[in-house]
Amino acid sequence: MVDIVFFQSISYIAVALGVCLAALDYTVSQRWQNKNRKTTVTTNIINPFYTKENALLYDQLNKMEWKDFNDFTSKYDSRVNPENWAVRHYFWGAYDVLGYQWKEGLVDIGLISRLTGGRIELTWKRFGPIIKEYRKTDWSEDRYKDFEDLARELIKIRERREPKRSFGLGG
Repeated sequence: MVDIVFFQSISYIAVALGVCLAALDYTVSQRWQNKNRKTTVTTNIINPFYTKENALLYDQLNKMEWKDFNDFTSKYDSRVNPENWAVRHYFWGAYDVLGYQWKEGLVDIGLISRLTGGRIELTWKRFGPIIKEYRKTDWSEDRYKDFEDLARELIKIRERREPKRSFGLGG
């Protein structure tokens, strides 16, 4: 005959199993919530970059021409061309904030890579040398560092995705 101790043991095992399953369910739910939160935050940050106004501002960046740092500063420095500085700072600042959020784990780097279509990497490739020169003369050494780090990480992602193409940023 089966005694009461056996049934108590079975009920304890069932309770323990239930607690384990609940913990597992909670963990999986939390991971999904975090992934959904990252996707939402990333998309909300990227969306403004797909407006007509933003496209026109980005076009202004691409039309800029200079020979060297001195030529750049004579044409585009904030002291001689505040309008251009505002456009550059809009993008550089946004990419820097996005880089910081990526480092903090708040945004999805894969989604950033897919949604931005290389804009961040190309912007750093073009303006990185200028930013580095400003760091030597007028700015702190870490100004726009998160933008730089984000661009470098996005380059690595693109190189893994498309190994036959060159996306190098150089120094």
